[in-house]
Amino acid sequence: MRVVVLSDTHAPRHWKSCPPRVAEHLAKADVILHAGDVCVPSVLDELAEFAPVHVVAGNNDGPEVSAWGAPETLELTLAGLKIAMIHDSGQKDGRLARMHRRFPNADLVVYGHSHIPMDIEGPDLRIFNPGSPTDRRRQPHGTIGELDIEDGRLLDARIIPVT
Repeated sequence: MRVVVLSDTHAPRHWKSCPPRVAEHLAKADVILHAGDVCVPSVLDELAEFAPVHVVAGNNDGPEVSAWGAPETLELTLAGLKIAMIHDSGQKDGRLARMHRRFPNADLVVYGHSHIPMDIEGPDLRIFNPGSPTDRRRQPHGTIGELDIEDGRLLDARIIPVT
């Protein structure tokens, strides 16, 4: 299963429409995860044209995004892998342990908020932030993430520059 992971698209200020380099990856997705700060539900409609979308609400998301189907946190299983999603995972110090306490049954936690791409593997949990494809802030590139999952195992996780 190919999963494309996005966060912090911040439409319409930064995401006017799906950037072509992002669309190239979305076209190959079986599932799309969005870790919040969508800002307008039309982004989710646009993403859903590519593949099923799972989303959590970010601190900049209003009731329209929640009404689309974005809870504060989400736990789901994709191809046997237990995934939890949250927008803001808190401060950097202690993040891996804190996410393990918050989601004790998860194999992987997907989060956003910082716009800093990150992939950290601990003994009991992996945490993954795709960064932002459209609002890179101090990062050298806008980024997305891709996950390859099979039979309950995360075969590969990649941070992909798209700008």
